[in-house]
Amino acid sequence: MVTRTRKAGAKPPGTAGPRVAVLMGSKSDLEVMRPAAQMLAKLGIPYEVRVISAHRTPDRLREYVGEIERRGVDVIIAGAGGAAHLAGVVAALTLVPVLGVPIDSSALHGLDALLATVQMPGGIPVGTLAIGKAGATNAALLAAAFLARHDPDLRERLGQHRKEQANAVPEGPLEL
Repeated sequence: MVTRTRKAGAKPPGTAGPRVAVLMGSKSDLEVMRPAAQMLAKLGIPYEVRVISAHRTPDRLREYVGEIERRGVDVIIAGAGGAAHLAGVVAALTLVPVLGVPIDSSALHGLDALLATVQMPGGIPVGTLAIGKAGATNAALLAAAFLARHDPDLRERLGQHRKEQANAVPEGPLEL
């Protein structure tokens, strides 16, 4: 068996595909996950978005995740509501880091998804972010931080984004 390694964040030779995969369990999750894609686009990080259900399309999920490392994807962002098994199943099928975004899609307002995502058994880690759009945005920013460790240009863009955030906060007292 031949094992090939590559520097973290480096694309395999001749690969121009996505560095981040944004997955969701249902098309109805798109509005919650859209901020992840928007942030990745703003930072110039190649990504792809897929709807793949851990429950309804398990064979498609297994096939997709089985190819993800070969394709050069470095981080997976997985959003799901309810039982929220997507991130955990994906993490069980790959060594690529998985960031889970719980989605508020049930009568429990995302608490069920949060607990399902954060309570992974020891040995199969999923980095869990906040429920909803804030979690999707932060998942993209965390993915960017992982990638920026070995990508000086991305590190510069991420730093610029942070400066823009700081500059958007008003200084001094405000009149009401």
